[in-house]
Amino acid sequence: MTNVTHAGTGATGPGAVPPAGGTAARRGPRTALLGLAGLAGLLLVIEVLPHTGLVSARYLPPTSRIMVALVEQLGEAEFWSALGDTLVAWAIGLAVAVVAGIVVGVLIGAVPVLRSVTSSTIEFLRPIPSVALIPLAVLLYGTEIQSTLLLVVYASFWQVLVQVLYGVQDVDPVADETARSYGLGTWARIRHVMWPTALPYVMTGVRLAASVALVLAITAQLVIGSPGLGALISRALASNAVPAMYALVVVTGMLGVAINLIARATERRVLSWHSSVRGEVIA
Repeated sequence: MTNVTHAGTGATGPGAVPPAGGTAARRGPRTALLGLAGLAGLLLVIEVLPHTGLVSARYLPPTSRIMVALVEQLGEAEFWSALGDTLVAWAIGLAVAVVAGIVVGVLIGAVPVLRSVTSSTIEFLRPIPSVALIPLAVLLYGTEIQSTLLLVVYASFWQVLVQVLYGVQDVDPVADETARSYGLGTWARIRHVMWPTALPYVMTGVRLAASVALVLAITAQLVIGSPGLGALISRALASNAVPAMYALVVVTGMLGVAINLIARATERRVLSWHSSVRGEVIA
């Protein structure tokens, strides 16, 4: 189970962004260059290691062979079909988890009695590793996409739910009481008081859930054999196509990076009004 991190909204909160936004912005290009340099170094090490005899090329092909296999995979229809299956399972599972997590989180957070009643249940279910549900998924759905969706939704749901609960708990009681004194109903208080406070937490939960959903989608496909990149990796390993297997692993890594970048960009856009995001663009 992945660790859950929540974003604070105050200047000293757990996920607060330092006020020196201009400094952070100037560090961006340098950080990106260092990241690319690290990646280039890793590729160089993988290229050199098999030639030194420290690692057999049979088990770890050099980077050049992996890249050739990657190009070959890009020319196969089976690869694009598997990529589509993985993205479909990821997107559907993430959407269901986000909607369910937000609705359940707001409902539980807005009703103190529900919060007390469900706290022990949440703490019991949340730590259960999603992979432990693989036998149940296979029994219910076999190798169909529903098996993958079950695991993706289960793992991603907790990421969103916990963040929503943190956000609801962070609502200023003075602001809530002021809204009550002005005669705002439950829905109006949720919309105008609770939601703006909880939204930064919600976006953190969505970003975490997006990565977890991809991990679980590929894991389920790898173990269960449901359609997708995971099943393709498993077949490449079984047929001893080691370079192709590593090429597919590279694709999953690139997919994870792309999803994380998109999630961060979406988070910055949705929270453009928030002080933590506005500080990033102040020169």
